[in-house]
Amino acid sequence: MIIPTEPIGSIPRTAELLSASPADFARAAHQALRDTIRRFEQTGSPVITDGEQTKPSFATYPLDGLSNLAPDGVVIPFADGHTRRLPRLTAGPFRYAVHASTYLAAAKRLTELPIKQAVISASALSLLYPSDGIPGYPRETFLSDLVKEAATDIRECLELGAHSVQIDFTEARLSLKLDPSGALLEGFVALNNQVLDSLTPDQRHSVGVHTCPGGDRDSTHSADVDYAALLPLLFRLRAGHFYVQLASERNPERVLRIIRQLLRPDQRVFVGVTDPIAREVETPEMVRDRVLRAAHHLPVSQLGSTDDCGFAPFADDVSTSRDIAFAKIRARVEGTAMAADELTRSTRTYRGGSSL
Repeated sequence: MIIPTEPIGSIPRTAELLSASPADFARAAHQALRDTIRRFEQTGSPVITDGEQTKPSFATYPLDGLSNLAPDGVVIPFADGHTRRLPRLTAGPFRYAVHASTYLAAAKRLTELPIKQAVISASALSLLYPSDGIPGYPRETFLSDLVKEAATDIRECLELGAHSVQIDFTEARLSLKLDPSGALLEGFVALNNQVLDSLTPDQRHSVGVHTCPGGDRDSTHSADVDYAALLPLLFRLRAGHFYVQLASERNPERVLRIIRQLLRPDQRVFVGVTDPIAREVETPEMVRDRVLRAAHHLPVSQLGSTDDCGFAPFADDVSTSRDIAFAKIRARVEGTAMAADELTRSTRTYRGGSSL
């Protein structure tokens, strides 16, 4: 029995990359990417990412180089008091300046392992459009352009050979804090489903959605929002995989019971088994027990493991070291394999065979 395990995306950037001058950035970026992939390979990870070493952030990579933006966009507050701010679109049309396939192509040149590519959701980028509108560029036109760009971002990665594509939907839980009625989240889900509906059924099967309460500088933006309000709408998304933060959740058993009621036969849930913003490095045994707990509630054939969120979703986040990040990843890989072995032995014993 094999239980798949995948990372979410980001790894803390190397110190050299963070301090590189513009003239030296390309060399530092290549070295950071090479080192990230090498260390991923050393963990035994069956699926890896590029660690998002050269993304300015998980959310804003498509905007890198655009000139029709102002810095005074939507503010995202975190529990510890720090904030992040999105830019504001000032003119149309909206187009991506960078597509995620460029990161995938660079990583594929350095490894034979399957590579997962994370992309930002259309719903997150919809927040770029100002509430008072843009003269000559109505919101409906912007959203149409956005859906096309987001679908292209996913499609190009799959056509280039990505093992899977993960839509980062961290604003989902936050939306319920901003609008407890759920209307904002419903709009987000509908918009992301427009993107998913632009893909073929086979492509949608290889696309997953990641949800978490945010994770930046050892803080979150929406951990106090009840999962029970989020999950029924989240599972309306027409995606094949769901990556759900769970290791840091206060009542994971309750969340798993809710997921069991919502999960469709054609979907797989990757449960979070490591907490990227916790200083403690999980042991493989801790990971094993978390996977086994999930297997008690969910069909093993529809189960996978992951990290709760990326380790450094914004380029300047140095709250977690690279060593700790890869130690947690190694524990996830080893602990998931231990859980799979135990479930295999249990199945053989149940069927009346000998236990190995």
